Amino acid sequence: MIKIGVTGGIGSGKSVVCDIFKLHNIPVFDADTEAKKLNDTSPRIRKQLIYHFGSDIYDNDRLIRRKFADLIFSNEQNMKIANSIIHPEVADCFVDWCNNYKDKPFVIIDAALLIEAGFHQFVDKVITVYAPEEIRIERVMKRDHINRDQVEARMNNQMQEEEKIKLSDFVIYNDNCHSLIEQVSRVISKLSATAAS
Repeated sequence: MIKIGVTGGIGSGKSVVCDIFKLHNIPVFDADTEAKKLNDTSPRIRKQLIYHFGSDIYDNDRLIRRKFADLIFSNEQNMKIANSIIHPEVADCFVDWCNNYKDKPFVIIDAALLIEAGFHQFVDKVITVYAPEEIRIERVMKRDHINRDQVEARMNNQMQEEEKIKLSDFVIYNDNCHSLIEQVSRVISKLSATAAS
């Protein structure tokens, strides 16, 4: 089994790319979705987040996501604390999840913070989905109904795209000029050749 990490800055379209991999019957672990679940269900995460950020970030056992986002995206130290609490549990969850797919040639973890969170140590190959900054800003403003400053604040908490690309085995361009389907097919062909050799 080849474990593949798919990453990319906010608004890059990595989830769309992962959806295309799913169409090829490749299982995808969505780190963001799993983190959201764990924030609500993990007693350890809940206890630690309340300790650092106060009990008012939870309402009826559910993390108030907007309030939590405001706390962490506007403060680098808060972001580091939150990540140090949440990421280890997500990593454990991914390792357990992989055990369910031992018969598959490939599995994918979809993670915006793949490298920042250290998840790349659990994968064999890294794919970065790249899109120009202006396109990313427009996508996120539209998707999340937030303003430009809020998008840029989130971007500032992520590794620069150029740095991610340097650490990647493949780059998929989602710039409205290149076919995502063709690029994903090429990556799968190369990975299949690697697996067969």
